[in-house]
Amino acid sequence: MATARPVVSVYSSEDPSAKAGTVPLPSVLTSPLRPDLVRYIHTAVSKNKRQAYAVTPRAGYETAAESWGTGRAVARIPRAPGGGTHRAGQAAFGNQARGGGMFCPTKIWRRWHRRVNVTQKRHAVATCLAASSLPPLVMARGHRIGAVSELPLVVSSAAESMQKTKQAVELLNKLGCEEELQRIADSKKVRAGKGKMRNRRYTMRKGPLVIYEEDNGIVRAMRNIPGVETMCVTRMNLLKLAPGGNFGRFLIYTEGAMKKLDEMYGSFTTASQKKGYTIPRAQMENADVARIINSTEVQSVLKPKLEAPKRFAVKKNPLKNSAIMAKLNPGVLHKRALRAKSHEKGTPEQGLVQEKKKARLAAAKAHGKECKKGDTTYYKTLMQAFMDKAAEAQKKKEDEEEEGAGEDEE
Repeated sequence: MATARPVVSVYSSEDPSAKAGTVPLPSVLTSPLRPDLVRYIHTAVSKNKRQAYAVTPRAGYETAAESWGTGRAVARIPRAPGGGTHRAGQAAFGNQARGGGMFCPTKIWRRWHRRVNVTQKRHAVATCLAASSLPPLVMARGHRIGAVSELPLVVSSAAESMQKTKQAVELLNKLGCEEELQRIADSKKVRAGKGKMRNRRYTMRKGPLVIYEEDNGIVRAMRNIPGVETMCVTRMNLLKLAPGGNFGRFLIYTEGAMKKLDEMYGSFTTASQKKGYTIPRAQMENADVARIINSTEVQSVLKPKLEAPKRFAVKKNPLKNSAIMAKLNPGVLHKRALRAKSHEKGTPEQGLVQEKKKARLAAAKAHGKECKKGDTTYYKTLMQAFMDKAAEAQKKKEDEEEEGAGEDEE
């Protein structure tokens, strides 16, 4: 089933206020946005233009230094020879010494470049093209597009034949880029740091990127406009599409370049010129999650909302809580009943204790010292009764011994 595709207006290069026609929106401009992929690929690709650097292997070792050995109350590090200058006797060679060799010196065989997956690079380019078609993302990147008619902005292919910079500036101003060009001109500043001495004295913001199909003079016309860059549609560079790893750059297409995108990347139903490549497909056709969840179709099959949240009982320790223990081990109730019955009958040990208590009370009554168990004098009374009883027994024993001694003498 064929679906209707939106179209993009084409503005005339001779009179940008008039439309020269329309072109179908390429499928690649509807790709899903992957800022994580763009950032990763940008970081890896930007490493592929680095130049190797290293310190010379002889740095810090070009002196006949030798250690003084022990016995001179100085460290045993090698020291520069000679005399008459400050250098004589100074430490050398060591990475902690001034003028010595560095620790782990840099080498030219460091892994400078990165191999980047081709499909991932193509996905990143497709994402950048799609992001540059959304005005909020382009404005969020800092571009001033308030006077631009629509995005993506397409001009007729006659613009590729411009030869003069004056014509290019006039075209950009009529397309609504005047405020953007002024923003770039005002942003030119002297760089902070030593880069001023290294052929990169000035910094300036990025402006529009003009994408063309054939260079019939457009590159020469645009190259002297501050902030404006050009790029061929068949050789698109991610470093230009997403400066700093952030997509959303302001892109201006020629009509031929816009048509070429469909041939190069194809669609979900047509093949791409890039062998074995298919543009990324969005995970969701409709990204309005709130609308989907609140739709009648979804809400009709959901469970009803709970009136009150489910409450969970507090966990209790069965070793301390008898009710919980009874639930876990019903046999504990029977054991508890047997224990209570044995306490009622009384064991021999318990009977002996009861007899002792009765004997103590009887002894206390015999001495005429009535008392109750809760009184403070209760235990004192018992002690006194036992002491008296013990003294009586001792006296009786002594009398028996004396009688036995008298019988022996007779």
